[in-house]
Amino acid sequence: MDTKLQLAEALAPLCGMDAAAVQEWFEVPKKADMGDLAFPCFRLAKAMRKAPPAIAAELKEQLVLPAGFSKVEAVGGYLNFFVDTASQATAVLDKVRSMGDAYGSSELGKGKTVCVEYSSINIAKPFGFHHLPTTAIGNALYRIYKFLGYRTIGINHLGDWGTQFGKMITAYKKWGTKPIDDYTIRELVALYVRFHEEAEKDSTLNDEARAWFHKIETGDPEALELWSKMKDGTIREVKVTYQRMGVDFDSWAGESFYEDKMPAIIQELRDKGISKLDHGAEIVDLSEWNMPPCIIVKSDGSTIYATRDLAAACYRKEEYDFSKLLYVVAYQQDLHFKQFFKVLELMGRDWVKDCVHVNFGMVSMEDASFSTRSGNILYLDDILQAAVDKTYAIICEKSPDLEDKQSAAEAVGVGAILWSVLYNNRIKDVSFTWDKILNFDGETAPYVQYTHARCCSVLRKAEEFDFSSADASLLDDPYSAALLKTLEAFPESVLSAADKYEPYVVSRAVVAIASAFNKFYYEQRIMADDPKVKAARLALTDATRQVLKNGLNLLGIVAPERM
Repeated sequence: MDTKLQLAEALAPLCGMDAAAVQEWFEVPKKADMGDLAFPCFRLAKAMRKAPPAIAAELKEQLVLPAGFSKVEAVGGYLNFFVDTASQATAVLDKVRSMGDAYGSSELGKGKTVCVEYSSINIAKPFGFHHLPTTAIGNALYRIYKFLGYRTIGINHLGDWGTQFGKMITAYKKWGTKPIDDYTIRELVALYVRFHEEAEKDSTLNDEARAWFHKIETGDPEALELWSKMKDGTIREVKVTYQRMGVDFDSWAGESFYEDKMPAIIQELRDKGISKLDHGAEIVDLSEWNMPPCIIVKSDGSTIYATRDLAAACYRKEEYDFSKLLYVVAYQQDLHFKQFFKVLELMGRDWVKDCVHVNFGMVSMEDASFSTRSGNILYLDDILQAAVDKTYAIICEKSPDLEDKQSAAEAVGVGAILWSVLYNNRIKDVSFTWDKILNFDGETAPYVQYTHARCCSVLRKAEEFDFSSADASLLDDPYSAALLKTLEAFPESVLSAADKYEPYVVSRAVVAIASAFNKFYYEQRIMADDPKVKAARLALTDATRQVLKNGLNLLGIVAPERM
């Protein structure tokens, strides 16, 4: 049992509260000399009919301080608790060493399933820079929930249906110069751009496009083959980029997968009187909830993504029986998800309460446009490669003797890009410039990665020794104590990140660890003359290495051993 929970259980009966509530009240004092943990007594004043300072003094007298704490002080309306440094050091190092790669994990999600829909690229369209937030945030949440014991299902809800495929086929039939299998995504995008340029001069091309998409819908062999090959080629190509970012999926079921599942949803809406006709379209009237109508079937008889989302959610509940279904989608779709969730509620799907729109701000770069029609596209691959190339140049300059510069550059360059959307609150709009993305100073992934590599370097120089013999009580200096606090706080950061759907909580935690370690590194001689002190400090260095690696892994970022 951790010391915080022990303290909560000791305080709970004295306050007339349960231990879980007491734990939520704990605060971390702003100044180190005020203790390691504080319990505010102000909210007890009404129930106990006493002033907060009096309550704090009374609780201090009644409390039997659990092991792991050295003293408690009543200051104003607070109880300030001081951790026993030797006990804390021993407990933290033992736990990190025993759990290793699993430190920070838990069995919180045992027996539960979380589905995470993220990235959701479009077939035969660019994997653009604007896909970075959903891909990075979704992948981090996928890893975090898995780390907490959940059965986690990563879903890439592909945009693989719609009139645009009729346009692609029309363009290919008219201007294609080689087998469709040989076309790259960029070449397919060029055809798509040309289609729109030509359609502005000849509107009959749009009729041809609609006709080709109708052939796809009705199962025409040639149309299906062309569509299928575009899809296979796109997935094959983007998997290379996903692999580069450490991203994977358990399901690639796109919009087309739900085509045969929508009729049942549409019929249910009709049978339950939820939908109605409006100017030839079938809608769900949401005016009672101050929302525009949710269109289910358009006046021309075609469905839209709301219909497919309803079918997809129902299928996922039946297939995976999820405890949570997360949609990592930009905040521009807030209204869509409010409408979509309300329709599920009206259909009687009480599990809609477990569906969460994990929204995020938009990403832009130097006023670049991401319109596929105009062809002005910023590809994610290009950004990743630019970061890697820049990193390689820096490594060549600063570490010319490093053996595998390219691997280090790949890890650091890609990590810098992923970090750029994982270090801040996800809802913020982020406008990037090349300088910001490729800045390797400050609270960045390269800084954390370098700290991890520094730990590895220290341990290599120390060669082998028995960590289990290290006397953690010798870590009694303020720099060691500060570092130990950050290591001890890491598991709670992981839980908080999952609870808030905010990977940045983990990012901030690893920065705090890296910062504390570097202060410890500069202020304390790790290779001390006293072999016992040296062993203790090396054990702390190894624990830091392990926790930094665990944190970076949760963010999908590689932890290099040499930089």
